[in-house]
Amino acid sequence: ELQATANKIAEETHLNYHPTHDGQRVSGTYRRSIVLASGRFAMIEEGTEFSLVPWRPVIDRYLNQPVRGVMRRSNVDWEFSRSHEISL
Repeated sequence: ELQATANKIAEETHLNYHPTHDGQRVSGTYRRSIVLASGRFAMIEEGTEFSLVPWRPVIDRYLNQPVRGVMRRSNVDWEFSRSHEISL
């Protein structure tokens, strides 16, 4: 099911699907979430590729923003850094 969905997204977006593995770093722009029978996934786009990784509620506030994390079994440990603004 995940592979079929990835193939459909690749066809629609002209991006290459890049599967993820345990211990792998994931980074890119969070584009959307996808609900499948096997669970909900986040589409992370980077350059000409995208990955589908397990979704968690915390990522929704970062829609269309850069995100990064590390795959840990069937989950992602997300790393969010706050931007620092300088006031003059």
